[in-house]
Amino acid sequence: MRRLALVLTFGLLVPPMVWSQEHRVGVVSESGDIVTWLRPVAGGLVVDRVVPVGVRPADMDGPHNLAVAPDQRSYYITIAHGMPFGTLWRYDATNDTVMGRAQVELFPTTIALSPDGDWAFVANSDFHGERPRVNPVTIIYTPTMARVTDLPACDMPHGVRVNHAGTRVYVSCMHSDEILELDGGTFEILRRVPVGSGHAMPGGHQAPPARAETAGAAGVPTADLSRECSPTFVSVSPDDRWLYLPCHSGNLLQIHDAATLAFVGSVPVGEGPYNAEPTPDGRLVLVTNKKGQSVSLVDPIGRREVARIPTTKQIVHGIAYAPDGRTAYISAESIGSDPGSVDVLDLDRRVMTGTIAIPAQPTGIAVLRLPQLR
Repeated sequence: MRRLALVLTFGLLVPPMVWSQEHRVGVVSESGDIVTWLRPVAGGLVVDRVVPVGVRPADMDGPHNLAVAPDQRSYYITIAHGMPFGTLWRYDATNDTVMGRAQVELFPTTIALSPDGDWAFVANSDFHGERPRVNPVTIIYTPTMARVTDLPACDMPHGVRVNHAGTRVYVSCMHSDEILELDGGTFEILRRVPVGSGHAMPGGHQAPPARAETAGAAGVPTADLSRECSPTFVSVSPDDRWLYLPCHSGNLLQIHDAATLAFVGSVPVGEGPYNAEPTPDGRLVLVTNKKGQSVSLVDPIGRREVARIPTTKQIVHGIAYAPDGRTAYISAESIGSDPGSVDVLDLDRRVMTGTIAIPAQPTGIAVLRLPQLR
């Protein structure tokens, strides 16, 4: 059914909201309990506003990830520390007021939102707990910020992403070296397949690798299981055909068939790949090399690295794109008193065109499009 072009409100015909190319770049600072919103200007970025987050002014709450709602009217932040659990906070994008919050589990990291914005999936990584253990993915109904369930998932789920159709949710598991597929409607785990040998534990022990034991996984080609992958993230191609997993321990970008989870190939990238995001047109996948002070530009069809761009700061973290897909924003973490940064990458020329220092351990990054009336 086609949506009405005009809405009747208080007896007046009001034009629909549309979204301009104008935008803001948000980045959370994990040890500063702030969100810094940046405004693009010629040659880089400037600070638009700084929003304090968390509930304990005398202690560090640890915001880790940032996600903007599909309708651009709100944004979400994972807060890692609590008593004892972490939380997911929802903020109004127009005035930065708190719209609600939900308890999650131990050390929430990444956030995935369904295309309609009604569901949030939060990976709880629990970096400090005893291993091996099964950590959950928390599922939240965002209109009321009600926690629906803590779904037992795997050992250290860290990346989570919903496909563009809203039918599947994918989870990457760092310690158990596997990828999970969830049904977007029932939240059932449909399949899991191994992507590596399992994470090396203190004392020389090795976490057991995942087994392709769930329905539909039998006979699915897998990656090299003789080496560790430690997939820190998972992203989905714009057409929902492919999954991209950065192997933090293997210095590779794995590519999987989203329909079967079958491994189809890998691409050598820089040292310690951490996040991976396809460009909006799907022609490139950008990979942040957390230990290599660079961003790899990968051709996912040719399965090769086409460029490696140095960053201004050493510990590279997240990726976000301008609405036109021609500019990427790259966050990098702080080292001691040296601030982190957000670099501006021109994807047409494949050069950095600007940077701005961000204090207190910047990590998660996202773009908020601004509305306009026409």
